[in-house]
Amino acid sequence: MGQKKLHRFAELLTFPNVLQNPEDMAGKWGEFFHNAHPITLELACGKGEYALGLGRLHAERNFIGVDMKGNRIWVGAKKALKENLTNVGFLRTQIDRIAMHFQPGEVSEIWITFPDPQLRTSKAKKRLTHPKFLRLYQQLLKPGGIIHLKTDSPALYRFSKWVTDLYELEVLEDKDDVYSAGEEGISDELKIKTHYESLDIAGSNRIHYLSFRLPGTPLPDKDAALKDMLREEELDRRR
Repeated sequence: MGQKKLHRFAELLTFPNVLQNPEDMAGKWGEFFHNAHPITLELACGKGEYALGLGRLHAERNFIGVDMKGNRIWVGAKKALKENLTNVGFLRTQIDRIAMHFQPGEVSEIWITFPDPQLRTSKAKKRLTHPKFLRLYQQLLKPGGIIHLKTDSPALYRFSKWVTDLYELEVLEDKDDVYSAGEEGISDELKIKTHYESLDIAGSNRIHYLSFRLPGTPLPDKDAALKDMLREEELDRRR
């Protein structure tokens, strides 16, 4: 490991806005932020561009960037401290362990910004909008909590739309091409751009956005039907 990373990891331990695999934080985020404002998570946040951008826009809300890569979190946490964004924090942990860090209903919204689309069908359960993860989010979201997906992956966008349709989730907004008419008419939240957005890794030349609500009741058991849809899509690609 390079000296730069070692220095960052050591400095990260001193940052007051970063918690690394903390114990007994569920229900105590009000103490962390010193207020009772609504909490929004940015999952797989990387350098936390969205958590920072949202924090700048909404002083009346709290934002937590979640990632396991400390080298990237360091960048966002450093910026938050420099800008005195006291409503932005970072949690270093695995996403599949997220529920242990929050009480039920403690989170209001979740942003998923340019995650790994996990394009192979065999890895579909690793997609952050798979029902496996939606059920996990339900454990910490308030009833009717909102999920935001912003991605340049047509495959992940299409898959997420399948999920909202199949599980009968309330779609709030669906944009196949966020910037099709320029930046006029889109929300300030959607104007926030991450490093990965500028790369256009998928080569789609467009950004997709989908937001929907998760119910307070358990999702129906339609996972087998979703698996069949994925299998059929894979067969179609091979034909």
